[in-house]
Amino acid sequence: MSSFEVAVIGLGAMGSAALFHLARRGVKAIGIEQFTPGHDRGSSHGESRAIRLGYFEHPSYVPLVRSAYENWREVEQLTGETVLTTTGIVEAGRPGSQLVAGSLEACLLHGLEHELLSPAEVRRRFPAIELPDDYSAMFQPQGGFVRADLANSLHLRLARQAGATILTNTKVAAVEPQREGVRIATGDGTIEAGRVVVSAGPWITELVPDLMRYITLNRMVLTWYEPKRPELFGLDRLPVFAIEDEDDLVYGFPDFAGTGLKCASHYSSGRLPRADAARQDAGPTDEARTRRFLERHLPEGAGRLKAMKTCIYTMTPDEDFVIDLLPSDPRIVVASPCSGHGFKFASVIGEILADLSTGGATRHDISRFRVSRFDGSGAGGSGQPALGARGEGG
Repeated sequence: MSSFEVAVIGLGAMGSAALFHLARRGVKAIGIEQFTPGHDRGSSHGESRAIRLGYFEHPSYVPLVRSAYENWREVEQLTGETVLTTTGIVEAGRPGSQLVAGSLEACLLHGLEHELLSPAEVRRRFPAIELPDDYSAMFQPQGGFVRADLANSLHLRLARQAGATILTNTKVAAVEPQREGVRIATGDGTIEAGRVVVSAGPWITELVPDLMRYITLNRMVLTWYEPKRPELFGLDRLPVFAIEDEDDLVYGFPDFAGTGLKCASHYSSGRLPRADAARQDAGPTDEARTRRFLERHLPEGAGRLKAMKTCIYTMTPDEDFVIDLLPSDPRIVVASPCSGHGFKFASVIGEILADLSTGGATRHDISRFRVSRFDGSGAGGSGQPALGARGEGG
């Protein structure tokens, strides 16, 4: 039986970052992953994830994403790799679009750099994008993308270099609180830890049944196309984009790796009964959805389909995160779900999870993400309001 100060279960975006932050502090930590890191069964795989400062979901996310930018840059300094690429981001939508209105509110509240653009100005600056004349649009120059697979592998490399133990292809069967710590049962034996971080993504309810009634699993599909005019879709001509139209909200990325124009709907293509039910089963109906969008808004991008992949959004009813000490046992830290918009925050969430699992609190305001919000108690939680915070978190 092995013994550790902290065990991290699940080494996707959040778990790999948490393990790095624990190890760099000299904590005796172990990370446990049921598959091989970089697998395509969950929510952390892929070449890219969008990042943006003005946050349409809620302005209170802005301080966290600012810290995430800082932490991603630190990973780059430590490794010499490029993790975060700034392209800017265009957000656009029909009149009354919450995407544009919410991002604008966050930018105004936090003094973030942004530009309001007419559809004609969008077409002039980014000729790949076609918008109806009555749409509104905003450009955030600091938007861009994080290289997802690379970021996860770098966090694990840094964690290992700092002394962390990493177990892969090891499934956790149970997390069992004991008087002196927490026992982790695996197929290969048991591990004892003083505290445990459960960052198991869509598998979290198998280990923390308390969360089961609050979580749904959404099947999502990503597509890659070969543009008809490739010169319009490189890093120098096309920013990251998100467009809310009549019946969908679709986002996408320039072709920066030779894999094609990537785009996907932010809306679900079906529910999954459990994480292990997910399959790489994208088909013609999934392609038709993104192709229809491209033909309307990026017509020169709607060329030959190059690839499709599925992933999972692990969702809460309010679409906010869950990051908290488990109310029934504060030695267990939960870090999921992230409701389909969490990856960009992984670098700072890893820091927060290290804080919670070693000291029980964090300097970052995570009051919005408490487990107790679901039952209406509003009690507990573990964040401390950031300086200058207002309302639910600044």
